[in-house]
Amino acid sequence: MIPKNKPAIPFSKLLVLLLIFATTLQVIIITYNHYTGFYTVTGFPNFLTRLVFSSFLSAIAALVIAYPDLAIISMLNKRLPWSGRLIERLSVQFVATLVIAVIVAVLITLLAHWLDAYQEPLREVIVSNILIVSVVNIILVIFLEAWIFSSESARARKHAEDLAKELSQVKFQVLKSQMNPHFMFNSLNVLSALIDDDKERAQDFLEEFSSIYRYVLESIDQNLVSVKEELAFARSYLYLQQIRYGEGLQVDVKIPASHLAYFLPPLSLQVLLENAMKHNRISQIQPLTIELYTNDTMLLVRNNLQPKDTSGVSTGIGQSNLTKRYELLDAEPPQFWVEANYYMAQIPLLKPDA
Repeated sequence: MIPKNKPAIPFSKLLVLLLIFATTLQVIIITYNHYTGFYTVTGFPNFLTRLVFSSFLSAIAALVIAYPDLAIISMLNKRLPWSGRLIERLSVQFVATLVIAVIVAVLITLLAHWLDAYQEPLREVIVSNILIVSVVNIILVIFLEAWIFSSESARARKHAEDLAKELSQVKFQVLKSQMNPHFMFNSLNVLSALIDDDKERAQDFLEEFSSIYRYVLESIDQNLVSVKEELAFARSYLYLQQIRYGEGLQVDVKIPASHLAYFLPPLSLQVLLENAMKHNRISQIQPLTIELYTNDTMLLVRNNLQPKDTSGVSTGIGQSNLTKRYELLDAEPPQFWVEANYYMAQIPLLKPDA
């Protein structure tokens, strides 16, 4: 993620930028003064000496002006972005640029006059310096805006590329987990038994089994799916599990119709349901009860705790991937905790316009 508090231009880069700006400006000024006869350059050493000295002083002055300019740019980027409010942004920024120039020009002129009084009338010097600093500051602001735009564009491209790579890796991990050979092996064993005992249920089982993998292949390239679609998949998945476990697996779904148009990362519910079944005993004597319900814009999955004696150490890969997927969506992360004798999982529901 891009750090939110990172300055628009780091000090080291700003200093280099202002030195380039000041040097370029002084080359133009010295050249103009030479050809207009205002100040004649006697040779290259004289030109170089004047250029270095003038560029140094100009860079210091630009640094004094640059920070107020950057503060104004940062504020306007938040309150008056360029997109959609161009005229208003130009007007406000132009006025702010002139105000900064006037303040800096007056202060520097008064300081210089205090150190070594001008021979010309002070009012004329102030007006002249205000005009010069105003023009310079307008050029500087254009320079800073161009630099920031270029830097932000490059940063945004890199950020997008990084997110795409991370998302591809996460999706690969999710897809790999869905192709779990244990799930397929267990499902095929159940199907084989049903073919001999109940061909009609075997047909239903096969249809639900195929719908699961069809959904996996269709949804894995999507960032979000509707709660309605995710619930349909979850019902197919739970149907296969309930055929396997019978009365040992109890499921209670209480998702109001008003939440069906919300969105989730695909296969989110499968991760939570699989975790509940993987780490708890399931039998008719000790049934595992899984509840799905909503609370405002959160979907909760709750199951009673009856840990397996030999469940082993959880790798947490499923939950970690789910958390990462929400992070890539810049959404609130899922939460997992134990409450009384229940294990709770909470994942945010994303609004249709999110």
